[in-house]
Amino acid sequence: MVRPPGRAGRAILAGMSAPLHRPMTLDEFLAWEERQELRWEFDGVAPVAMTGGTFAHGLIAGNIIREIGNRLAGSPCRVVGSDVKIQAAWSIRYPDAFVVCSPVDVRATVVHDPVVVFEVLSDSTASTDRFAKNREYEATPSIRRYVMLEQDRIGATVFAREPGGWLGRLLGEADTVAMPEIATSLPLAALYAGLDLPAPPGGAT
Repeated sequence: MVRPPGRAGRAILAGMSAPLHRPMTLDEFLAWEERQELRWEFDGVAPVAMTGGTFAHGLIAGNIIREIGNRLAGSPCRVVGSDVKIQAAWSIRYPDAFVVCSPVDVRATVVHDPVVVFEVLSDSTASTDRFAKNREYEATPSIRRYVMLEQDRIGATVFAREPGGWLGRLLGEADTVAMPEIATSLPLAALYAGLDLPAPPGGAT
């Protein structure tokens, strides 16, 4: 999850070597972030502070790691959580989870060729996830699929690289998340296991 820097964040940014009157470069950000105690994303212009999430957010992210990890056993592909950052076009992001299928140095701190990316939406980050990150992931050739998961109901928006372009579709509780690029699929509802969600308004399912 991300948010623009507040007062404390601006104080930290004031100490950066890069002048604040011009955008940072990606290399400047990476060198700067290595010296920080907290994690930051980079939107192509400036650092963006990371924030904590809800119990629902953490549970869904954990389910992604477990369910996808089990399905990738024996495959060259691996699923990674939010401790590792990716380069997406002009930005640096910490997705809630992603799948990489190429060899990666165990000491690497940035993965450059993720294949599938997952984000769990929240009120504070949904706009960034739906628009800014969507554009970044579309502009990253290695990314074949981007899965955005709701956290207050079972639902997802999935964008995939298809012959017709970068196409999106909505999934509901009864749907399956197909990921042919990593030779697997799973019921969307499996990513919400253990989460006691409120009943839909009017008793709808």
